[in-house]
Amino acid sequence: MAREIRFNAFDMNCVGHIQQGLWTHPRDQSHRYAELRYWTDYAKRLEAGLFDGIFLADVVGVNDVYGGSNAAALKGAVQVPVNDPMLLVPAMAAVTEHLGFGITANLTYEPPFLFARRMSTLDHLTGGRIGWNIVTGYLDSAAKAIGLDGQTAHDDRYDLADEYMEIMYRLFEESWQDDAVVFDRKAGIYADPAKVHTIHHAGKQYRLDAIHLCEPSPQRTPVLYQAGSSTRGRQFAATHAECVFVNGQKIDGVRDIVDDIRNRAEAQGRHRDDIKVFVGATIVTGRTEKEAREKLEDYRAYASSEGALVHAAASLGIDFSKYDLDEPIQTGKSAAIVSNVEAITRSAGPQWTKRKLLEQMVLGSRQAPMVVSAEEIADRLQQWVEQADVDGFNLSRTVVPECFDDVIELVIPILQERGVYKTSYAEGPLRQKLFGEPRLSARHVGGRYRVAG
Repeated sequence: MAREIRFNAFDMNCVGHIQQGLWTHPRDQSHRYAELRYWTDYAKRLEAGLFDGIFLADVVGVNDVYGGSNAAALKGAVQVPVNDPMLLVPAMAAVTEHLGFGITANLTYEPPFLFARRMSTLDHLTGGRIGWNIVTGYLDSAAKAIGLDGQTAHDDRYDLADEYMEIMYRLFEESWQDDAVVFDRKAGIYADPAKVHTIHHAGKQYRLDAIHLCEPSPQRTPVLYQAGSSTRGRQFAATHAECVFVNGQKIDGVRDIVDDIRNRAEAQGRHRDDIKVFVGATIVTGRTEKEAREKLEDYRAYASSEGALVHAAASLGIDFSKYDLDEPIQTGKSAAIVSNVEAITRSAGPQWTKRKLLEQMVLGSRQAPMVVSAEEIADRLQQWVEQADVDGFNLSRTVVPECFDDVIELVIPILQERGVYKTSYAEGPLRQKLFGEPRLSARHVGGRYRVAG
């Protein structure tokens, strides 16, 4: 039986997300990002297309590596200004019934006690449709914004994250027993104190002595997303992630990453299918390839090469303004997104230049678009699922909302005819829809903190 393909819309609460410059296209609506109606209409559109969710990226700093300044980012709206993604969720949930919400939150700058309350609140308000994309950050500007000299080393951030996750699991899974809420009006008892447990934690990075402030939400622990593909990131994903987001231009390279993560998960007692893998994809399509090519040429006229370099500079930790077009780029030891450097090396070769990078930036990002007919898009997506062992795609926006309208109107019906895309939503919380059960699997490290009751 063919594997069902899953879609998330990949976006950010800002003007310019991944495809830099396309906010200048006359049909693009992303400049309305601060309007609540924009997001509620967006959510209804995605649910009508049976998308699994909207995956909202986030940064808490600015892209200021390029030229050593934030000027180019501000001029080109390269992920700045950027608003809080969490505040969008209740409004989008109010106008939908099934759409999931994957929210990026940087644990480096979030006290675990307070963050756990916010996630549980969102899980309650959405009826169990919240997911958390766990990130440790990569921008020095974010670290400086909260009073640090700079971010900690890449692998050290993951060590901190492991401890952070232990605290989160204990708050979500251990603090309140399932039957702690009595809600006895006659006796005047809402919760049984004997079934609400204080979490004591004294670790290298964190200290905690408290109960979780929220009663158990539908999922308790939100669905856990993670996007690191470095060696240390893969280990973290194999331990903690339920959904993994990977980038890569070549199927073989992505397959190697997916195999490694699944093998690492098996080594920890998990099953291979305990992890769903989503690959980043950009789709420009039409009823015919000619129509798709014409649309690409239209979009390309608005793409920003400088904006793309500004974004790449920050996520790769390399100031491209210092290099001529054909000057070999020295990657060195980056403290930014190590997996991004590795992905570029796979696609551009071990010795890459700014010209090679710009050749890939067709629409203002490093992610080369698929530009073919809807029928061929369906073929390619199925090829990725079969050959790279991925479960679905995080579809990056180009000109919004028409980029998602094209997928919904042209591509999804073909996938449905082939029996590889759902025709209705499954019932239950987000984790139930993805994995068949509402709570963390007992095989998951977080499931081991679950208490009886």
